[in-house]
Amino acid sequence: MRTSFYIGITTAVVMLAGCTVGPNYKRPQVAVPENFRAPDPLPESQGASLADLKWFEVYRDPQLDNLIKVALVQNYDLRDAVARVDEARANLGITRSNQYPQVSASGDLQFTRLSRDGQFPLPASFVPSQNRNWGEAALNLLSFQVDLWGQLRRATEASRANLLNADWNRKTVITAVVSQVATDYFQLLELDSELRISQSTLESRQESLKLTLDREVHGIATELDVSQAEQLVDSAAESIPQLKQQIEQTEDQVSLLLGKNPESIVRERSFTQEYLVPEVPAGLPSAVLERRPDIRAAEQSMIAANANIGVARAAYFPQITLTGSIGGQSSTLAKLFSGPDSVWSFVPQLTQPIFTAGRLKNNMRLAVAQRQDAQIAYEKSISTAFKDVSDALIAHQRTRESRVEQQKLVVALAVRKRLAYRRYEGGVDTQLNALDADRDLLSAQLTLEQIRYAELVSTVQLYNALGGGWE
Repeated sequence: MRTSFYIGITTAVVMLAGCTVGPNYKRPQVAVPENFRAPDPLPESQGASLADLKWFEVYRDPQLDNLIKVALVQNYDLRDAVARVDEARANLGITRSNQYPQVSASGDLQFTRLSRDGQFPLPASFVPSQNRNWGEAALNLLSFQVDLWGQLRRATEASRANLLNADWNRKTVITAVVSQVATDYFQLLELDSELRISQSTLESRQESLKLTLDREVHGIATELDVSQAEQLVDSAAESIPQLKQQIEQTEDQVSLLLGKNPESIVRERSFTQEYLVPEVPAGLPSAVLERRPDIRAAEQSMIAANANIGVARAAYFPQITLTGSIGGQSSTLAKLFSGPDSVWSFVPQLTQPIFTAGRLKNNMRLAVAQRQDAQIAYEKSISTAFKDVSDALIAHQRTRESRVEQQKLVVALAVRKRLAYRRYEGGVDTQLNALDADRDLLSAQLTLEQIRYAELVSTVQLYNALGGGWE
């Protein structure tokens, strides 16, 4: 009869332990546009995407590839993200361990001696042996909580989601590091190109100054002509230190991304048209939800918050905690584990909240509010992703159009400068027109390099917006 009773109690506990209060997670429905917003003509999007490529397949620069490889190993933000993943993994192990009994072993040996001549003397016949040796050993079951309502399982679910959140955040950092290294590297190439243009312009203007001085000697040029030519030389010379400063500071920025002390960055290729990706298919909008690591991280935060609702709701119900021990106690070690000297204890404890002054209710409200906050952040991350893709597509298309027009302007200004100097040297026109053409050409050339850089960076931004670079 007693055996049947214990079996029934055990069965009931096991069945109740299968219960899990709180809502099960269900991904919320979000509105996904059919196409990315972009200026006409839209890039081809038949399922293929720029983000399907590996980063070394997109940029195709050996020097840049090496820089990104170093950054993926030594970058401080990425190393910190890896450490956070390790922390989340350890926290999951700690939380999961609460579902299982905790067992420890203990033992002690006690020596005592009773005095016959103490404050209350005892006769020898009453205390035949003054020395006592006691041994004790036990296995202790320390506070095992029976997870009747799934509180511990919900806590484990939340910890597992936090681990995945940390891992997706790590992948988000990877995409950011790859994009930032590429952006700064292309900035270096663009500044190198501007420096070469400025140095070439300086040499050209120095030759023009020599020509003007020679014409002054022969009485053809005036002192004003010489002053204007010197002004152009000085302005070109003044821009070179500024460009060198930008180059050196950008190199320091790249060094920081690589986890190194400031140093020069090796680059062999020049900033040319070959870097521009001719086609940038964006792919399907729905794929962004699965590819973007920041969206996946936001969803895991929502899963964790959803599980915490179950943890808060389970606190309303009674909790059963089991504490027990089994072992032996004897005055002789040989009999420590014999039947008559064995000891055991089993202490089940039932706890039911009755009055908590609103603590449980407000814990529940807090968990629900945190879940709503996580869902809002998840929905915002999706809208932000579509905005990022749209912005990158627009920037790529518009900067490409601007580059084409700027190239035409550079060609026209180069012809104008050549003709203006010919007319000046032939005495047909004044030097002022030639100097104006020179200034306009330099400005247009520098602007063209900046537009090329912006076009290339738009490709990097699109690659990042589509969730490429972390795989």
